[in-house]
Formats: sequence, C-alpha cells, structure tokens
Amino acid sequence: MNPFQHLWITAVLALSGVAQAAEVNVAVAANFTAPMQKIAAAFAQDSGHTAVLSFGSTGKFYAQIRNGAPFQLLLAADAETPAKLEKEGLTAPGTRFTYAMGRLVLWSKQPALVDPKGEVLRRANGTERLAVADPKLAPYGAAAMETLQRMGLLAAWQPRLVQGESIGQAYQFAASGNAALGFVALSQVMVDGKLGEGSAWIVPAELHAPLRQDAVVLAHAKDNAAASALLAYLKSDKARAIIRAYGYELAP
Repeated sequence: MNPFQHLWITAVLALSGVAQAAEVNVAVAANFTAPMQKIAAAFAQDSGHTAVLSFGSTGKFYAQIRNGAPFQLLLAADAETPAKLEKEGLTAPGTRFTYAMGRLVLWSKQPALVDPKGEVLRRANGTERLAVADPKLAPYGAAAMETLQRMGLLAAWQPRLVQGESIGQAYQFAASGNAALGFVALSQVMVDGKLGEGSAWIVPAELHAPLRQDAVVLAHAKDNAAASALLAYLKSDKARAIIRAYGYELAP
C-alpha cells in the first residue's frame, strides 16, 4: 500500500466515525447533576456520541415533554413520571428502567449544626430556615415533606420553609446560607464516597417513600442511536460505579 492509499483509507474511516456519531438531548433530574456530568464525559469518550444535558425538576420536564420539548431521553427523580409518560404513549416501548435509588439528606454548610440523628430539627430555636424542593415538582421535595410529617414536625417548620423549584435550587439556598438547613440529595453533598463539607444526617429510608429513579427513551427517539447507546451505557459497570460513588443505591 502506498502512502497516498493509506491516507485515503484513514480519512474514510475518520469520516465514517463522524457519520456514525450522534447527539442525544437528555432531561436530567437536578439531583443527578454531578454524576451525570461524569457519565456523559465518559460516554462521549467511549462511544463518540454526545449527550447534551439539561438539569431541572422532574415535574417541569414532564410538562415540557408533554408540550413537545426536544428531549430524547429522560432521567427522572422518580418512577411515576416515566410510567405516566409510558401510559400516555410518549415513550419508546421497553426502554424504562431504574438507574438509581436516591437518598435524602438533611444538610448544613455549618460543620457542627446537623447531628447524626437529625435531632437538630427538634431543637430548632424558631429562627432557622429550612430549604426544600417544591413537592409538587420534585420527588425529593415530596420526600422532605413526608419526612417532616412522619416526624410530627411539619407544622412547626411550615412557616420557615424556603422552597426551590428543584432540588438544585434547594441546595443553593442551603449552600449560600439563605437557609441554615436543607433537605437535599445525598449526591449533592457527597464527594468520592464522603461528605464534602458541612454536616449531614442521612434520612432513614422508612421516613419517606422510596426514591426510585427511572430513565426512559421518548417515543420520537426510538431510532436515535445515541439515545439507545446512552441508555445501555447507564447500565454499564463504569456508569454504575460513578452512580454508587455519589451515594446512590443500585437496583438489581
């Protein structure tokens, strides 16, 4: 083979790779921001496909998808929303699966404020504010309200709740000091398997409904190569290791 032929074959292979690479628009629940950014980077490197990520509340994404938003894949913060979209005929059949089991955590940026049993919620002196996500839009917000209700503390805290549209906004309220405490996702405050800063209480699972998080390909993307590839990638050992590192549990 002469040098010219070698260069021509190399160019053809490179162009073939570009032709095969595809893009997928992904609606991602705010609690899954950090792990999904890592997964998307690894996915791009390993597959050549590109995942364009949008982060927000699951309830808002549901409304946007119903109104024709150009997402191809939804990573929800619950199981109910993907199931609802499935019943409405808006998903690709057989694509829904549980990619993570979330954990709710009471967190403060102040290192010693939150005790290991969450008793700070009972000791509050009436001036602290508590950040939560909107329970109508965000499953983690609903879990926070359920936790307060089961602890018999909802009425005491109701006047001092600072509500964000998503769990991302709830975290920002607590991280900025606008609220001394915040019910956030464990993934938002965990770094390499440890608490990154501040103090936290991981809410016992029995205090709220399970935070089962499902992913699903949307109907109009059933033939999108990147959407199918990313869905499969979320089930890979590499992606599951990233998910575990942020404090999520994995479904069997």
